[in-house]
Amino acid sequence: MAKKIFVRQVRSTTRTKEEQVLTLKALGLGKVGKVNIIADNPAVRGMVRAVLQWVEVKHV
Repeated sequence: MAKKIFVRQVRSTTRTKEEQVLTLKALGLGKVGKVNIIADNPAVRGMVRAVLQWVEVKHV
């Protein structure tokens, strides 16, 4: 069974770098309160680490 992580955007992307905004969009987020459940792999973990101050992460 593949592991998954729950990702929720909790802060606005106002005054952030374009790279980080694009990373949030790649994670399926973009607006405060948006939620996505994603397969847990090293690429996704790196993306989450890059935008950790804007998201809340839980293991499913």
